[in-house]
Amino acid sequence: MSRSDPEVSEACDESGVADDSATEAFWVTGAGRGAIRPTDVRTAAALTASEAAQSVVEVETLYSGVSRGTESLIFSGNVPPEEYQRMRAPFQEGEFPYPVKYGYCNVGKVTEGDKTLTGRTVFSLFPHQRRFRLPATAVMPLPDGVPPERAVLAANMETAINGLWDAAPRVGDRIAVVGLGVVGFLVAWLASRIPGTRVTAIDINPARSTVAGALGLAFETRAQRDDHDLVFHTSGHPDGLNTALSLAGMEGRIVEMSWFGTHEVSVALGGAFHSRRLAMISSQVGQISPIQRPRWTYPDRLKLALSLLDNATLDVLITGESRFEDLPQTMATLAATTDELCHRIRYN
Repeated sequence: MSRSDPEVSEACDESGVADDSATEAFWVTGAGRGAIRPTDVRTAAALTASEAAQSVVEVETLYSGVSRGTESLIFSGNVPPEEYQRMRAPFQEGEFPYPVKYGYCNVGKVTEGDKTLTGRTVFSLFPHQRRFRLPATAVMPLPDGVPPERAVLAANMETAINGLWDAAPRVGDRIAVVGLGVVGFLVAWLASRIPGTRVTAIDINPARSTVAGALGLAFETRAQRDDHDLVFHTSGHPDGLNTALSLAGMEGRIVEMSWFGTHEVSVALGGAFHSRRLAMISSQVGQISPIQRPRWTYPDRLKLALSLLDNATLDVLITGESRFEDLPQTMATLAATTDELCHRIRYN
């Protein structure tokens, strides 16, 4: 139903947002299945904010991004039951395994509500949905230099930032990144901007060399050196983790940023792991790194992520785009491939 539909009541709720509540969203409806379903723009968070007389905004989505690794696992029904609560997205509806409305890379324009935000383009951690209402505090205006098309990378940039915070790289570190999805590329790109670092981007797919070159990164399909101070694993595959272990030098650090879902992982700890006194660190974006947590909030981290996207070079990480109405088939395709980086969903 469009907002100009004569059957829609234009009465306003207490937040000052017109009560035109019908919209559409993408839902995972079964293992490997999805559908566009009618839904309500009014979220629980927005209703709570209205009741507390807090500002609410209505957002019309321009673009959303598919976080291919996590969303493919969810689309395929591979979330372990013991992780159901921890893997909830901020504005998820439904329960794992399905039906569930999931996603967290949304860029849209504020059309109603808080006067200081109306007309602004904002990022939020909202799923794939045409329109929605949130507390004004849950959206972040884009910096002037960041176009909405690129801002879908913000959640991945947050993950990369958090991984680097967990790793605490030093000036001059020899760094390897194993697994070049969007997060892996962003980790490598950020690490390469630290003075004196030697950063090697590693992936078994030789086609990744083109993107690596565009980002100014040294690329290899099979690294030969084992002198790295710091190794990030971002491939999502057990073999990649074993490769990461083999690349770390004496007392090196391995940062595990992959999420394997229900898949068991066999790790080769019988080789040099103990003799080299290697340290393995788990990094997950749901919690701010303990190094920064006393001083940084989640909005602080998101604001930093958006500011770092003010670089047109990063457009190379967006390798596909399709229409919102085609998302059920698009997700099935993305879940079956590892070639795509960030896939952008277009709503107009």
